[in-house]
Amino acid sequence: MSTQLQSLTKGLQVYKEIVNYGKPILASTLCDRLDINKSTMSRILQTLKDENYITYLDNSNDIIPKSLENKTTQKTKIQILVEKTKPILENVYELTKECAYFGVFDDYKVLYVNQIDKSNRKIKTRNNIGLQAPLHTNALGKSILAFGNYDLELIKLNQYTHNTITDMSFLEQAIEEVKENGYSIDNSEYQDNMSCVAVPLFNHENILIGAVGISGTKERLSIEKLNSLGKDISRLVESYKVVC
Repeated sequence: MSTQLQSLTKGLQVYKEIVNYGKPILASTLCDRLDINKSTMSRILQTLKDENYITYLDNSNDIIPKSLENKTTQKTKIQILVEKTKPILENVYELTKECAYFGVFDDYKVLYVNQIDKSNRKIKTRNNIGLQAPLHTNALGKSILAFGNYDLELIKLNQYTHNTITDMSFLEQAIEEVKENGYSIDNSEYQDNMSCVAVPLFNHENILIGAVGISGTKERLSIEKLNSLGKDISRLVESYKVVC
């Protein structure tokens, strides 16, 4: 086998190992796993980097495939948001005694990123972390739409309950009400017998990063109580400026 072909084979082995490893990997780990000396590995990695096949994560020594860079960066940002929003959700829970959530915009859906429920109820709210829900159906989504900058025409107004908004003019009216009130309400619009209220969360530069809210049964959260809690949660969350 020619030297050039041997180098190509080793380069492919290294790249395949980086991809299959599934998380950032160090050059020393690659050397151990593939039994390649440091000098040769250094040349291979430099070539893969020059050809835009790999990159180094956040100026560290951790190697990732170039195609995974955006996904890894996004995951890191979400981990930061989980850490930063934990004390906010804990305080919202203590204020309301209802399950508290934090959600972000994700491809015209709201992605539930964090959740705290310390209640001792026999039937507790399910774990929604990782759930994607339509923006027009829930309080988190409405706050994101009201205080973000998104094209409403890209939202599919599918119906989930008898109360789901399915008319664009009604959605626009609901968004204006959220802007005026500073909080949004979900009156069993995504799940029957469940009510929610949410408020926007901004960073230290006053840029919207998501929404914070609570959910509970209609028996516990009447419309009157949702409006009252919306004002209380808004005042609480306004004191936070998440750095991310």
